[in-house]
Amino acid sequence: MEIPKSLRLWFAVIAASAVFGYLLHLAGFPAAFLVGPMLVGMVFSVRGAKLHVPRVYLVGSQAVVGVLVASSLDPAVLGAISNEWAAILLVVATTVAFSTFAGWLIARTGLLPGTTAAWGCSPGAATGMIAMAESFGADPRLVAFMQFLRVTMVMIVATLVSRFIFDVTAAEHGSGAVQSLAETLPDFLKTLGVIAAGAVGARLLKVPSGAVFVPLIFAGLLQGFGFLTIVLPPWLLIGAFALIGLWVGLRFTQETVMYALRALPIMLVGTLALIALCGISAMLLVWLVDTDPLTAFLATVPGALEAVAIIAVASSADVSFILALQTVRLFVVIVTGPFLAKMICKLL
Repeated sequence: MEIPKSLRLWFAVIAASAVFGYLLHLAGFPAAFLVGPMLVGMVFSVRGAKLHVPRVYLVGSQAVVGVLVASSLDPAVLGAISNEWAAILLVVATTVAFSTFAGWLIARTGLLPGTTAAWGCSPGAATGMIAMAESFGADPRLVAFMQFLRVTMVMIVATLVSRFIFDVTAAEHGSGAVQSLAETLPDFLKTLGVIAAGAVGARLLKVPSGAVFVPLIFAGLLQGFGFLTIVLPPWLLIGAFALIGLWVGLRFTQETVMYALRALPIMLVGTLALIALCGISAMLLVWLVDTDPLTAFLATVPGALEAVAIIAVASSADVSFILALQTVRLFVVIVTGPFLAKMICKLL
């Protein structure tokens, strides 16, 4: 019996992802099993592989990341963040202003319409921005390409900066001390229940990045009140990271890349410029709030929440602070997105 072509392709993608992810892990890169599959998925997709990660698997994987972040949250930090709300809002406003400026510069080249450039540079949840952009008249294909190009670049840059500047190395995720299956199974089953419930809740609520935030809040509350001990085996985390990476990589279809090839150089320049400008926001955050540079960098980097969360958990960064600032920025982008897109068009 002949194996279907799509199944053979999946075997090849999974095998290549495992090998490349493991090599990056051996090299000490954080988020290795996210970035490796993402790059493999890009190569296969651009070469014509018609594969995609089903939405249900993506939501489940994002829910795993949300619960992982919940296991690292420090409730005491949230009080400190409330005392610095003015500085945080200033930094968020600066980041949004930089993204608007990058969108305006790209639109000024004439290679992309103003609304498309504005939504493509929005530093929020990629899928949410694509859906909103289509509702406001932007070309969803180009917005999708710009958003996933930005997410890809953010993943790569955040990984490289964390590895070579802040010396963050790959972490062994797990439940800490070695325990028997009988000891961890009840808590593991409870954790799976929270992941499933959070994923379903996110699908029902339909909020941007809800697949991460809803399970995170759910697990964080249960853990805070002592009803849950989060147990996430390494194999579950690696599988979730890989699925998220493949989902991003496989979105770079050959047709989309060819359609956007003419504007690709300016997209790359705009994306890298946006990341660099957000670095200024990070320096401002260090000065105003007196946080460490790695935390400030991950808190202000424009998007790719899953990759940022994974790197933050693997490092000494303040996960609670990073998540709080990223959440505030996401809310601001959703609220101001339509107005900023119209403003860019008027300034052209």
